[in-house]
Amino acid sequence: MKFGVLRFPGSCDEVDALLACRRVADAEIIWHGDDDLGDVDAVVVPGGFSYGDYLRVGSIARFAPAMERVLEFAAAGGPVLGICNGFQVLCEAGLLPGALLPNEGLRFLCRQVGVEVVDAETAWSGASRTGDVLSIPVKHTTGRWFAPPDLLDEVESNGQVVFRYASGENPNGSLNDIAGVRNERGNVVGLMPHPEHAVDPLTGSTDGLRLFESAVRALAVT
Repeated sequence: MKFGVLRFPGSCDEVDALLACRRVADAEIIWHGDDDLGDVDAVVVPGGFSYGDYLRVGSIARFAPAMERVLEFAAAGGPVLGICNGFQVLCEAGLLPGALLPNEGLRFLCRQVGVEVVDAETAWSGASRTGDVLSIPVKHTTGRWFAPPDLLDEVESNGQVVFRYASGENPNGSLNDIAGVRNERGNVVGLMPHPEHAVDPLTGSTDGLRLFESAVRALAVT
């Protein structure tokens, strides 16, 4: 199995994402200007500040040639994970519902948080069980997940919430403590916390590794 990790101008977490993927499988970097994803089996859109986060965050990266291929890959059922800025990119691309707005406190946040697994049936959460609480760091300025009332009701009723911040640990004011969501099919997932920074005991947690292990497990049974 091989992961493909996108790299945009301004990305700063693609190497950590690459190394996290390589703990469980093969992985390679895909340049944003590439018009071919190659022979990858899963795609990770990493965190960072693509294009300096000018305009709305992720709004420029959404038009990269590689993202056009990601849209096709996702439509064919390929597993896609968006982390932080990557979550923003996937929302801008219409692959995931909602939008990411500035944190309620209007400040950059960097801290360890508890993240509850709400849906353990997706391609990126199957190595966990529903109700598990993972210890994963956040680091963002624009991480408050938002949706208008009708869309929020739809996301909740469709079971598209994959991760919530544990009780009392919502760092940014996200609606309903939502930390991550999926598309209706369940192959595309985005979250604000950084699982790639929680894969080594030296960081205090290896809980983030479960997301990458989940993709390996999901592909092994397809």
